[in-house]
Amino acid sequence: MVLEYVGDLFDYKPKVLELLKRDAYKKGEFTLSSGRKSEHYVNCKPVTLNGKGLTWVSCMIFEHIDTDVVAVGGLTLGADPLVCGVAAVGFNASTGKLNLDALIVRKEQKGYGANAWIEGKLPPKGSKVVVLEDVTTTGASAVKAVEKLREAGYVVDRIITIVDRQVDGEADTNVLAAKCELISLFSLEELYT
Repeated sequence: MVLEYVGDLFDYKPKVLELLKRDAYKKGEFTLSSGRKSEHYVNCKPVTLNGKGLTWVSCMIFEHIDTDVVAVGGLTLGADPLVCGVAAVGFNASTGKLNLDALIVRKEQKGYGANAWIEGKLPPKGSKVVVLEDVTTTGASAVKAVEKLREAGYVVDRIITIVDRQVDGEADTNVLAAKCELISLFSLEELYT
């Protein structure tokens, strides 16, 4: 079992924080995907595309997944490893969540084949899905995933992010406007203090 193999959940946060500080955080002058300028840059992919980092982060996220959730989804590319990692942890967990599927929401509709917005084994309409994100600045990417999943007929009321940049409360405002709860594993401040 993954949870037993990795160890006590209370040990994850300091280990993941160490990885994020070392491999994901940079200080300098950066333009973010939102167009904002910032002296802090966070790219979680070096952590989430590493076996140990992905396993630990996925276990932390998994702790915030309710038993009635059937899938986790998110906007490509940042959420891709997360949704797969959490689905794998769900399969291996002793909690009996054996059918937690991963859904990847495209940034643009597929222009051929089934013209899909969402990739993965699609659950029945009305199923509960949680959106995952690696870094949240404005919440726009996560909210886009929420909207596409809702348009497909799913119930989405929670977004879980690894790092919340906490910029002027904008993410909180946008997530609340989308009628979702935002759970952050870390704040940006934790990465540079």
